[in-house]
Amino acid sequence: MSNRLLYVVGPSGSGKDSIMAHARAQLAGQPMVQFAHRYITRPANSGGENHIALSQAEFNARIQAGLFAMHWHSHGSSYGIGAEINQWLSKGITVVVNGSREYLPQAMQNYPELLPVTIEVAHDVLKARLMQRARESEAEIDARISRNMILQLSHPAGITVSNNGSLEDAGAALVNLIEQHSKVTLCE
Repeated sequence: MSNRLLYVVGPSGSGKDSIMAHARAQLAGQPMVQFAHRYITRPANSGGENHIALSQAEFNARIQAGLFAMHWHSHGSSYGIGAEINQWLSKGITVVVNGSREYLPQAMQNYPELLPVTIEVAHDVLKARLMQRARESEAEIDARISRNMILQLSHPAGITVSNNGSLEDAGAALVNLIEQHSKVTLCE
């Protein structure tokens, strides 16, 4: 399969950013696989993923200039995927995007070849990870887990990567999936 857009989603605490960072490091230097940076209206040093920080005014200006292929608002921040992914896709490059479950229907409408990839984690594991982060109260964590159950993806073409074990295992599963959907066979 070629010319695929892998749209990776998962609840906060699922390890999505860590798994994507692992896969990105494993596939560094592969010209036929590119990981899109997200443009986000939060500070660059806020933790989590490597993103491009923008003010809300800068973000809005980029929307007006048509510089985003995708954009949405979630949890008090604006998120965008640059229009450069369209050029990458036109060259047959496999593109991996850190997406939003709520934006998925719009993304699929705009990109019919999109492959949803869900990072899945058991609820008890997710709760333990969120408690360990100590960013939210237990009630807020329970609300987040309830929201996660509502937003479970059931897309027929979607693929699930389990992250109930080690980061290396989940990362290897994502790398394998990317390789399966890449135009070229990747080497170790």
